[in-house]
Amino acid sequence: MCGATTSEISPVAYVLQNVVFPLDRDPDLLPLYADPETWSVIEEEPVRVSSRAHLGNILGRHRARVVAGRRVSLGTYFNAFPASYWQHWTSVREVRLTVRTTGPATILVYRSNGSGVRQRVATREVTGESTSSFDVSLTQYSDGGWIWFDVVADEKHAVLEGGEWTTEQEPARHGKASLGITTYNKPDYCVETLRALASSPDALEFIDRIFLIDQGTQTVAEQSGYAAIASQLGETLQVIQQPNLGGSGGFSRAMLETLQRPDSDFVQLLDDDVRIEPESLRRSIVFGRYATTPILVGGHMFDLLDRPKLHGWAEVVDENPFMWRNLYQERMPHDFGVANLRQSALLHKRMDADYNGWWMCLIPVEAIERVGLALPAFIKWDDAEFCLRAGEAGFPTVSMPGVALWHVSWVNKDDTIDWQAYFHARNRIVAGLLHSQAPRGGTLLKHSRRVDLKHLMMMQYYPVALRAQALHDVLSGPDHMRRTLGTAMPASRALAADFPETVVHRDPSTVLHSRKGRQVFKQLSKNDLDNPTGIRLRRFTLSTLVSHWLHRPDDANVTQPEVEFGKDDALWWRLPAFDSALVSAADGSGKNVYTRDRAKFRRMLRESIRLHAQLRRRWPALQQQYREALPELVSPQSWQQIFEEKA
Repeated sequence: MCGATTSEISPVAYVLQNVVFPLDRDPDLLPLYADPETWSVIEEEPVRVSSRAHLGNILGRHRARVVAGRRVSLGTYFNAFPASYWQHWTSVREVRLTVRTTGPATILVYRSNGSGVRQRVATREVTGESTSSFDVSLTQYSDGGWIWFDVVADEKHAVLEGGEWTTEQEPARHGKASLGITTYNKPDYCVETLRALASSPDALEFIDRIFLIDQGTQTVAEQSGYAAIASQLGETLQVIQQPNLGGSGGFSRAMLETLQRPDSDFVQLLDDDVRIEPESLRRSIVFGRYATTPILVGGHMFDLLDRPKLHGWAEVVDENPFMWRNLYQERMPHDFGVANLRQSALLHKRMDADYNGWWMCLIPVEAIERVGLALPAFIKWDDAEFCLRAGEAGFPTVSMPGVALWHVSWVNKDDTIDWQAYFHARNRIVAGLLHSQAPRGGTLLKHSRRVDLKHLMMMQYYPVALRAQALHDVLSGPDHMRRTLGTAMPASRALAADFPETVVHRDPSTVLHSRKGRQVFKQLSKNDLDNPTGIRLRRFTLSTLVSHWLHRPDDANVTQPEVEFGKDDALWWRLPAFDSALVSAADGSGKNVYTRDRAKFRRMLRESIRLHAQLRRRWPALQQQYREALPELVSPQSWQQIFEEKA
């Protein structure tokens, strides 16, 4: 048939991605959405030649002004289209970019490959009120690559009125997602998240239910502004209060509730201390709908306190020593204020992940029905273990570019030496027992023993005590995880009272000083360290252990710290040379005093060696016990019983 008739139905255009601009008037956010900068390259490094970024040119959520004679690129983190991920994980092969403008302008469409090499795809000059469409095939992006567009204003200002990436292909599944937000005493953050959702109809359209799992004593319902937002969200919002069962208990509750929602094909897990980009929630659900087979869709993590910096992207668990990390860890964090997407070749590579942090992760209901809920781990490794378990069952995790939020980063934290050290140690070993394919866990136990040695040499006895308790519990069998779910955290915190080094001295009336003053070290870069390696490392470790075993600390150094270190200088090969040290706390709020204790050192060293040897000897039997117990530990019935018992 030639031509269209009134009875014909036009194909439905499904929106994959909207062009958006920041919700907040924050200049630090602009590089993530629009790039009006002029860049050059000097000695293979991106250099900003000039900057013309002005918040006044952001006219709304979807509109922006392009000043006469200027150029703005949408080749940015939130507005470029991640073509390689759509080609690899979905069957979509044709997408349409639609750009609406007002005023005289030129629209230029670009693509990149996995090496970050840019190529022009199309150019179009427009005037007046214009709608321009560009059809692009997703057939050349196996290794990586994005598609984006620039707008160049002519002799007058132009306005980008909006844009979106669409397809006429129907999604593989059509269900909505329920959101699961777990919180403990972060009511202000939660209200801001709910406010952002209530103001984003594009995202709410895809949300069936918002489960807010409140495990704190400062409840969200009592927070200023909550009532108005709750009224606006209506029945979409459901607040559930329960005792503090950690992230695993909160997220498992959200999973369990979602299983009862027939309209939900997914549960979208969100942490509490975050700021969201609602378009990212929408994108993750749409991507999950289009995936060829059901997948977990993870979001990247930007630093809430330094918002252009990306801290978490595709994450993997190395078989040896069974430890998590970011791919290309040495390149993190990435600062988009220093080098934007077009100047960062690594970010054009398609990266395959093993897991995604549960600051933001979309999980298909089908995966939960197949593999169960979270491990009753309280915190740490529950996200990695679940993703590994899901991956083994055929549900891979995709860490999706353009899908992200802002989360309080770990820059000013060191949770390996506080009460969380217990969960770091126990849950890593349990995850290894469940998923490691290496004989007796490969180098996991060797690495774990080394962690103990470093803490002991640094006079950090509290984390060693927690780690010993963790190994005791692992050796006791899998039943302890459910039994201690509500008690392991308070017990770990209570143990700190036995260790003076856990006290952070903040009293402004008492200024602490060391006998020999502050130790200062010259370091050109984070990779330019003086740590011993190879044979020097073996000699250093042996001599330090022998010295700490044989010699008591000088009484004068017990009475007053011998030296002082800044936190970044207090490294494991520097502190052991002294009897005591005054060390800045990770958050800069005060100082800790570390003092060598020969009796504790001897007792804890013997215990660490014994426990690790016992774990290694019993590894095959423990592995069988934990793997056999896993289906029951993570079953909906088991979690339902936990929630009823704790109610």
